[in-house]
Amino acid sequence: MIRWLVLLLIVSIGAVATISMYLGPDDLSHCETTPSSDCPPADAIVAVSGGDTPARTAEAIRLYKQGWADRLVFSGAALDKSGPSNAAAMKQQALAAGVSEAAIIIEEQSETTKQNAHETRALLEANGVKSIVLVTSAYHQRRASLEFEQRLGADYSIRNHPVSQDGQWSSVWWATPSGWYLAVSELGKIVAFYLGGSK
Repeated sequence: MIRWLVLLLIVSIGAVATISMYLGPDDLSHCETTPSSDCPPADAIVAVSGGDTPARTAEAIRLYKQGWADRLVFSGAALDKSGPSNAAAMKQQALAAGVSEAAIIIEEQSETTKQNAHETRALLEANGVKSIVLVTSAYHQRRASLEFEQRLGADYSIRNHPVSQDGQWSSVWWATPSGWYLAVSELGKIVAFYLGGSK
């Protein structure tokens, strides 16, 4: 009995670790705090809204201030149509943090991850951006990456960098029902992406 419990515990730990690593790939995890020859800066940092939008924005601003790019792109329509867009709110957060308005580009139409990628592409093209650091919540990073890779194509370089912990997700996500809900939902949406039904 004890042997089976130990085996179950090992399998459970392995499953949680695998899900965490799969959902939240981080291409900057091996890099120093600032860019280097091995980890060069990108043309822009792209942050998509949704979930804990202020945390995603704050992480993009932190990367900007560390020199990972000289432009910030914020993408997202308003959840409440009577108010400003998420992208506009993200811009205001960046301005309050001391980012120059000239360094900020916003996209205010997208309501889904697929639309984030589609609508952002036009802005990147218009601004000569060919390489980005993509920022979103850790549970959302894999799916966002898939959508951006599909929409932008091989001409663009995309590096992932998720917010490691925010108001919805942390290293102990597996200890809460909401954490499992997010994980299972994202895995389902990734399956839908591969089946051609992403939103």
